[in-house]
Amino acid sequence: MSASAEARREQLIQLYRDVTTCTRCPLYADRTKPVFGSGNADAQLMFIGEAPGAEEDRQGLPFVGRAGQLLTQLLGEVGLRREDVFIANILKSRPPGNRDPQPEEIEACWPYLERQIQLIEPRVIATLGNFATKKITGSQIGITRVSGTPQVHELGGRTVFVLPLFHPAAALRTPSVLETLREHFKQLPRLIAEALPDLGGPAEGDDEAEAERRPPAESQLDLFA
Repeated sequence: MSASAEARREQLIQLYRDVTTCTRCPLYADRTKPVFGSGNADAQLMFIGEAPGAEEDRQGLPFVGRAGQLLTQLLGEVGLRREDVFIANILKSRPPGNRDPQPEEIEACWPYLERQIQLIEPRVIATLGNFATKKITGSQIGITRVSGTPQVHELGGRTVFVLPLFHPAAALRTPSVLETLREHFKQLPRLIAEALPDLGGPAEGDDEAEAERRPPAESQLDLFA
């Protein structure tokens, strides 16, 4: 049975504290601030990007530059708000020069991201770009081939829809990618509302727990935003 929203929030806060003191990989030595993630701690939709950039490193918040502004805009176009979702990255610290994440860095950060998924309990995870998509789906197929095609995976002990998407930064560079990304975003409200398939069968009482788990909109937990 799922933990209460308040219990999950307290555990998420403790996880945030753990991230702020993490030294699992060398990236911690040069970061200004770790970027844990921000948004609704009880979000049904979670975005996972690649790694913090310079502005994210300065503020300690994800997607606060131009790519983040585009993400907010695209959410609005499909009737969603940034405060309704949770946004995180594969890495919690900025790689130098915005280089690609290294495998050992991804593995060092993965337990934190997996725990975030467990505590937030999203129904839909939208992966932004190649690195997030490959890690979350467990496949080496590139984003160009899978973008916009919903998948079903078990993550954090729960069945979730995964929607691979182009990274907003790529959309800023290429108008055709932006139009593709805009079209793919239109699937998000439907996926949030769609019934999840049963990959293993719920334990007795799980259906009732899921129905009762989400608090009303006015009491949703906005954490770190």
